[in-house]
Amino acid sequence: MAIKEQIQELKRTLDVSIVAHYYQKDEVFEMADFTGDSLQLAQWAAKDPKANLIFCGVGFMGQSVKILAPQKRLLMPRIACCAMARMIDVTYYDRALEVLKEAGIEAHDVMPVTYINSSAEVKARIGQMGGMVCTSSNAKAIITRALESGKKILFVPDKCLGQNIAREMGLVAKVVGKDEGLKEADILCYDGFCSVHQLFEVEDVAFYRAKYPDIKIVTHPECKPEVCEASDFVGSTAQMIAYINALPLDQPVAVGTEYNLVNRLRKEHTYVLSSTKPECPTMNETTLGDLHACLVSLKNQTYMNEIRVDEQTRKWAKVALDRMFSL
Repeated sequence: MAIKEQIQELKRTLDVSIVAHYYQKDEVFEMADFTGDSLQLAQWAAKDPKANLIFCGVGFMGQSVKILAPQKRLLMPRIACCAMARMIDVTYYDRALEVLKEAGIEAHDVMPVTYINSSAEVKARIGQMGGMVCTSSNAKAIITRALESGKKILFVPDKCLGQNIAREMGLVAKVVGKDEGLKEADILCYDGFCSVHQLFEVEDVAFYRAKYPDIKIVTHPECKPEVCEASDFVGSTAQMIAYINALPLDQPVAVGTEYNLVNRLRKEHTYVLSSTKPECPTMNETTLGDLHACLVSLKNQTYMNEIRVDEQTRKWAKVALDRMFSL
């Protein structure tokens, strides 16, 4: 029996659902019961009635599900790390607060907001400090609400998302540890980034505009500010998909995001906004073999790569997530 058939047979006999992020390989993506971006997956999985869940993605995403649905047994074929999420932990977060203090900005003068691409521990620390989580689709709304506190926003870990939202809102953004004049900023951005979305350059935009004068340039807000400024549309993964699917089929479009997603969008008149294949190495770690092994471990009750979050961390991380959901 082929491995795909074995996976389907195990799914039929086990009380389990499989979810996969948009950036997963096609072979894994096709096996999922539900696909989406990190927030969509967490929300769907938390409501799924199955007792067990296999999450094909990266570690912080699995943690998000466990925070929202602690009763669910959660396994991952690979606990792949998100490079951006790894750029910040509680220690690095505290160091950023120290840098701000040296610049004359006390911790009680900032309202922290963390991108969902962060660990449960960082989310918990944000929750304890009165802050909240955001996604790329709702970052503007979350920052708007956070500004009502009258405090400066400490935005972690993606500086590009923070800078792009600041530009859109007419606010001043500064990068902690790199820029001077931190006291002048409305949004204080931690110096993290997505290695995939950093591949896209303004020169790539110029290349496609010269080749196809009527082309639409679509990018993710994790891209550099100058790239987003030169784009026709900037949005989250789900927003980009909706925008592109609404275009006429003969409309050329160049997309600045992860390759697997772009490759699935449309087979014609759709281009990757880079001369380099923008493939996320950690998202692409998960294989069909890993997924099969994970299902077998569930059957044998050995529970491969089970995700756990201690209750204190889960409590405060959920507080930060719930503040986002309340909007």
